[in-house]
Amino acid sequence: MSMGKRLGAEFFGTFWLVFGGCGSAIFAAAFPELGIGFAGVALAFGLTVVTMAYAVGHVSGGHFNPAVTLGLCAGGRFPAKDVVPYWIAQVVGGIAAGAVLYLIASGKPGFDAAASGFASNGYGDHSPGGYSLQACIVAEFVLTAFFLIVINGTTHKLAPTGFAPLAIGLALTLIHLISIPITNTSVNPARSTGVAIFQGGWALQQLWMFWLVPLIGGAVGGLIHRHLLEWRE
Repeated sequence: MSMGKRLGAEFFGTFWLVFGGCGSAIFAAAFPELGIGFAGVALAFGLTVVTMAYAVGHVSGGHFNPAVTLGLCAGGRFPAKDVVPYWIAQVVGGIAAGAVLYLIASGKPGFDAAASGFASNGYGDHSPGGYSLQACIVAEFVLTAFFLIVINGTTHKLAPTGFAPLAIGLALTLIHLISIPITNTSVNPARSTGVAIFQGGWALQQLWMFWLVPLIGGAVGGLIHRHLLEWRE
C-alpha cells in the first residue's frame, strides 16, 4: 500500500476518533437528561476505534494515535522511518476534527470553548476529579502501556483472526471508564492536541504531559510485549 494511502487512512481514522469521541463529550454528555454520561463517552471512543479499524485498518494498520505508532515500533512491528509521517497525519486529523467540532459547537448561543474545556485533558485543577499531576502521570502511563500490550497481542499472527478491532475497542472503552474522572482520558497525543488548540488556554499549557507520558507508556508497553510476552518459534 502506498504511503499516501496509508497516511490518508491515519488522517481519517484519527479524525473519526476525535470527532466521535470528543464530540460525544462536547454535545451528548452536556445533556444529562439523555442518560449518556461518561460511560457513554467511553463507549463512543471504543466504537470509533472499532469502526475505523475495520474500515481502514487494512490500509494503514489502524493506529490513529502517536503512542500506538511508537509502541508498535518499540514492539518490532512497525518501521522507525515511518513513525514521524504517521504522527503528522494523526495530529493533522485530530486538529481537523477539533476544527469541525468547534465550528458546530459555535452554532449554539453562548458557547465558550475556553470556559467549557472543550473535552480537553487536564491535571490538577483541570482534572475532572481534581487529581494531582503525579496521579495523572501514573494513570496515563499505566493505561497507555497496557493498551499497547493489548494491541501488540491481539494483532499477533497467532491471535484469532478478525477480532483485534473488537478487543482494542473494548480496551479503549475500559481505559476511558477508568480515567475520564482522572484526566478526561488521553492515552493519545493527537486526541489531546486536536481539542486543546481550540480550548486555547490551560489545555495548551498542560498538553506537554499528554504527549510525553502516553509516548513513554506506549513505548514501554511495546517493549514489554516484545521481550516478555511475545511467542517466537
